[in-house]
Amino acid sequence: MKSAFIESGNELGFAAVSSGIRERGRGYMLASITVKSVAIFIGKTKNLGSFRASVSMSSIENKTENKIYFHYNHTDSCSSARWTARESYQFMYERPWQDVRHFYSDVVNGRLALSTLFGTGNGAQKCSDVVDDDGKKPELCDEREERSGRWERVTFKIIVSYSGCAFDGWQKQPGLNTVQEIVERSLGIFVDDKKAQLLKEKSKPLEGCAVVAGRTDKGVSAIQQVCSFYTWRKDVKPCDIEDAINRAAPGKLRVVSVSEVSRVFHPNFSAKWRRYLYIFPLSDQENEKQCRENQKEVENFSSAGDYNEPSNKCVESINLENAENVVISNSTESEAANKPTSFSVCRVNQLLQQLEGKLLSYKMFARDTKASRNIGPPTECFMYHARAAEAKIPYTDHDEGRKVMCVELVANRFLRKMVRVLVATSIREAAAGAEEDALLKLMEATCRRATAPPAPPDGLCLADVGYTDFDLQNCLIP
Repeated sequence: MKSAFIESGNELGFAAVSSGIRERGRGYMLASITVKSVAIFIGKTKNLGSFRASVSMSSIENKTENKIYFHYNHTDSCSSARWTARESYQFMYERPWQDVRHFYSDVVNGRLALSTLFGTGNGAQKCSDVVDDDGKKPELCDEREERSGRWERVTFKIIVSYSGCAFDGWQKQPGLNTVQEIVERSLGIFVDDKKAQLLKEKSKPLEGCAVVAGRTDKGVSAIQQVCSFYTWRKDVKPCDIEDAINRAAPGKLRVVSVSEVSRVFHPNFSAKWRRYLYIFPLSDQENEKQCRENQKEVENFSSAGDYNEPSNKCVESINLENAENVVISNSTESEAANKPTSFSVCRVNQLLQQLEGKLLSYKMFARDTKASRNIGPPTECFMYHARAAEAKIPYTDHDEGRKVMCVELVANRFLRKMVRVLVATSIREAAAGAEEDALLKLMEATCRRATAPPAPPDGLCLADVGYTDFDLQNCLIP
């Protein structure tokens, strides 16, 4: 019994102890043997735990050293010059992003405008007017006593601006500092008595319900994010809502405007387009090279080389949903040394222009969603405007400001992380010297690893949301 106890696991050992205590007629001999066995078992367990810990650590180190990186086998003429996912990630993140974060903070607090990037006074297209499906501006009834039933409730359209670096995204999540949580907590004082009583009975906090035009990820800023809130109370005024939200997180979250709208208004479903702006800071070396090569790149833009349709498929054992986290490395050090270290803004602009006016499936440029699905929202997006241009962030450590590349994308809808992947892939393709329709051909790829990992969220902001037809005359980048 002693040897069986020592060699067995925890359950068998403690079962033997229990049976030894219950069994009569064996006296103290069995008890002493059992106690001694327990002591030996505990000692061996500690040694075994230390051994397992050391083996586990060594296994982790070996796995890290021997990690295999898969890559997408591009077959075009510039495949040898294209960055791997690891190289693209390093190129994107090794940037002075603090200047971009400070600029967005100034815009959120009303000290600067997005138009100051281009030295003009033309702002983004305003989206303050709400229209219904019939294209007419909804008329608000001043005599609210004539309403009854569900039409008696009052809907408010709230446009907010917030700095992405101060929040963990829009969507409410337990234990995280999100914009939605702060906004809904501020709206709690405006809910009607019936809802307040219902929340109290369910032991839930007194919060309002805010519906948003589009959720932003952690680190992504918003200049004119649109959300809505409704209540059956008749004494709520727009200025009261504005003051309540502005008091919640001063300097990080600011209300741009609050207005009463028709109850059929929905921030997401009523929207006709969204505009995103991505600011990519340029290094000092790139600034000098950019000035020398801009004109040359436009004149000598290479469209030569055959781009064959990719035929390889991803390894099935790799999780495609986390493709942006899978880095690739099959190139030698000499090949990596010959790869480009800069890109042309003009070339990025030409690559993006190929997307304008087309309804295309951007599933290869999305992340955190299934690459191929039969159910759920479609993956097609119509791109109204896609441009890139040089700009300058004022009032930084540089006397003349920080030179940046701005990418403006306007579409009817966007997929998860689509803008960040599209920006990173455009820069990668421009640096590799790909032909003009490279982005269009990548949409026919068989794996999301064909596109680059997402660019950092620090450079992205939701500029505004439109509820009328998009006007090309009001673009930030013409």
